[in-house]
Amino acid sequence: MGTLQPALNATSANLPAPVASAAPAVSTKTWIAVIGATLGAFMAVLNIQIVNASLADIQGAIGAGIDDGGWISTSYLIAEIVVIPLSGWLAQVFSIRIYLLTNAILFLVLSAACALAQDLSQMIVLRAIQGFTGGVLIPMAFTLIIMLLPRAKQPVGLALFALSATFAPAIGPTIGGYLTENFGWQYIFYVNLVPGVIMVGMLWYALEPKPMKLALLREGDWAGIIAMAIGLSALQTVLEEGNKDDWFGSPFIVKLSIIAAVALTAFLIIELTVKKPLLNLRLLVRRNFGFGMLANFLLGIALYGSVFILPQYLARIQGYNAEQIGMVLAWTGLPQLVLIPLVPRLMQKFDARIIIGVGFVLFATSNFMNINMTNDYAADQLLWPNIVRAIGQALVMAPLSAVATAGIEAENAGSASGLFNMMRNLGGAVGIALLQTVLSKREQYHSNVLMQSVSVFEEATRTRLEQLTQYFVSHGVLDRADAAHRAYVAIGHTVQKQAFIFAFSDTFYLLGMALIVALIAIFFLKRPGQVSAGGAH
Repeated sequence: MGTLQPALNATSANLPAPVASAAPAVSTKTWIAVIGATLGAFMAVLNIQIVNASLADIQGAIGAGIDDGGWISTSYLIAEIVVIPLSGWLAQVFSIRIYLLTNAILFLVLSAACALAQDLSQMIVLRAIQGFTGGVLIPMAFTLIIMLLPRAKQPVGLALFALSATFAPAIGPTIGGYLTENFGWQYIFYVNLVPGVIMVGMLWYALEPKPMKLALLREGDWAGIIAMAIGLSALQTVLEEGNKDDWFGSPFIVKLSIIAAVALTAFLIIELTVKKPLLNLRLLVRRNFGFGMLANFLLGIALYGSVFILPQYLARIQGYNAEQIGMVLAWTGLPQLVLIPLVPRLMQKFDARIIIGVGFVLFATSNFMNINMTNDYAADQLLWPNIVRAIGQALVMAPLSAVATAGIEAENAGSASGLFNMMRNLGGAVGIALLQTVLSKREQYHSNVLMQSVSVFEEATRTRLEQLTQYFVSHGVLDRADAAHRAYVAIGHTVQKQAFIFAFSDTFYLLGMALIVALIAIFFLKRPGQVSAGGAH
């Protein structure tokens, strides 16, 4: 990211926090660039969650089946996870201004195009291309914060970025559900247009023109790029489609897993041996960045996993529609809107590692609060766990980003941003895949356990069957044998529903444990002021 070197206050970036606090004021133009870029990152993350919340409506409108319709999201996520680590290098080639503006404009054009898609194939292609453009907006916002802002001001920029990383996933289902229920699914794409135009205007005004360096294309790490693109695409597809296809019971998933393993192994070897790698993987041996990456990966599991599992529970167990689900999840988003702007002040008064630790404890606690769910566990019972989760998420993201990237030099900002954001997204993909599998396996386990106690040899079971049979007879079922059959089916549904409630409780326990592991990783971090450029090991 050498193109922004003049904009970087290199001296203040490498000083301990007390000295850096005397850094000169940041210009208004720089803040406009940072705010415009973080608005783009917010829109890109929000877009994923809004579409996921409205996927059933989109599938019905364009005539897609449930299985095939999943590719509307999968195609976007594959493109996004491939382009995130590429963005640092491509920004050097085309200049940050041209690269970011081009992708921001294309993101808006493709949003409108998705709303006009007529069939599944069109939608998948458009969403894949949109993923390539939206994926650029996330790491570039992070990169600009690291490069344009002096160390003393970075917590403010990272707090803005946290709105995209944690607030956007939480509020996405709320906005998606409201728009779909009241205006139609097309508006989940149209909603990007007005803030998108504002974003483009801010970036156009604030980013300084720089010459392109097309000669870098000849020196590009093309072997690494190809290996990474193949490996990440295959891995993302395995994670998205694995549970549906019975994992390694599917030859398709087995082949893709082998491709992912071979390609990503080749990518690691290439990056550690070539003269000019696409990503500087040696950053991972720096103590703060390495453990920060681990914590960020686990944060991704819990962040995107909880956004996935709560709507599943509310729809399947409580019968909520998209708008009702959105209103429940709003309480994981709205408190963050208030709290995240206060985090930079907390970072001035307290050790950032303590703030992160408290955040992870609260986030984990919010999941453990949901491990004893019952049939009546709905919006009212979820209110306090969601508020606790919101507070925890608000406290984690900005301090974790600041501690992990402490001492990162300007030339490594692109690699750091690509790796950090890719790892959180990868954590989300792993988390959702893991939760889908755990949910189905634990439902089977609990069903088997419950069915052993629901035996026709038990007096309570026979009494309940007789009561249900009489109920169906009294409500118009003339054939007593038919009424008895319906009674058996009703008990079967009750058992399955209870098994699912137990399985959902198990998934929340798993999310809580992932966050406890992330908390352990925090103990290995050094205070940012103790980290020098070149990295503490």
